Amino acid sequence: MSTFFALVRRNTKLFFKDKGMFFASLITPIILLVLYATFLAKVYSDSFIANIPEGFNIPQSIIDGLVGGELISSILAVSCVTVAFCSNLLMVQDKANGTINDLLVSPVKKSVLALSYYCATIISTLIICFAAMGVCFLYIGSKGFYMTLSDVLLLMLDIVLLVLFGTALSSVINFFLSTQGQISAVGTIVSAGYGFLCGAYMPISSFNEGLKKVILMLPGTYGTALVRNHCTRGVLEEMAGIGIPNEVIESIKDSIDCNLYPFDNKISVPGMYIVLCATILVLIAIYILMNALKRKKH
Repeated sequence: MSTFFALVRRNTKLFFKDKGMFFASLITPIILLVLYATFLAKVYSDSFIANIPEGFNIPQSIIDGLVGGELISSILAVSCVTVAFCSNLLMVQDKANGTINDLLVSPVKKSVLALSYYCATIISTLIICFAAMGVCFLYIGSKGFYMTLSDVLLLMLDIVLLVLFGTALSSVINFFLSTQGQISAVGTIVSAGYGFLCGAYMPISSFNEGLKKVILMLPGTYGTALVRNHCTRGVLEEMAGIGIPNEVIESIKDSIDCNLYPFDNKISVPGMYIVLCATILVLIAIYILMNALKRKKH
């Protein structure tokens, strides 16, 4: 067990010592926040105002709070997975530069080594994602903060689950990588494409029916919906409190993907948790099986 903890410390320290990986992981959420706030906040605000029935005077702080909730939910949902991929690249780098051979010369079991990479990735990713959450709270605090303590705690749970999902997914994919070129290719693909596939960058309703069905089959979509529900629940409740009809609020929730309709049936928040947790368990089982088969082969 002492060997396992030593390896976890070693992997975590190496990640934070690698200035390239660390700053690339940390700066991504901040860049997304700046870009969203600069270019998309006004678009989202105008869209929400257009959905409000005539005769209702909604304070600008509520509109800003709703826009802020959507923006930070998109950033956090994407960052939990993309940062996990960056953190987990240490496993591939050790294979690419031959360090893993030096580790295996010592009396270290391959299963312990694989688990140490997994746990170190979780720790590194959680540190960065919770730091990003703090920055996001500062942003919406300046616009209109309507989240309750329970919303914050549930958001933290969502982040933990999405980090577990991102770590498990990256572990399965990175298992097959062994060169710097493959690292760069996978990092670029994940950074560019995941936000669209999980419904964070664009509402699912904006896609055509075929692509919409595909996106609703992906577990990351439900993680994004969970984060979005808990980032906007308070401000939507505030809107209901000032007399906005429930039909309008449900329409807004549909438009920002708080509500998802796989197979044309609305899925509940507990159902989203079940989908995400089941996917995490399946991916972890696949990762364990791949390592077991590799040990058996050798």
